[in-house]
Amino acid sequence: MLKTTMIAIALAAPTMGWATTAWADAAAGDACAANLTADGKQIYAAVVAANPTLQNLRETIEEQARSLVMDGKVAMGSGRENAQAAGECARARLQ
Repeated sequence: MLKTTMIAIALAAPTMGWATTAWADAAAGDACAANLTADGKQIYAAVVAANPTLQNLRETIEEQARSLVMDGKVAMGSGRENAQAAGECARARLQ
């Protein structure tokens, strides 16, 4: 019984650690986002709400920014620039 419990804990520990470190430095990301333009803040909020990982961050930023531009919520002309800035803040939040 003890051996089974120890194996279960060993297998679950990495998963639990990933869940708790997904947003390792939310304060840094939010502080960065405070300096974004209004459009950048919208993109940042959408990206954070999508709960990305470092592995899918780029795709999440592109998807969220494209959606906001298509919905007319973010200006098309500045969408890429704002998405890049918001992405840096989201990356800071994840690290």
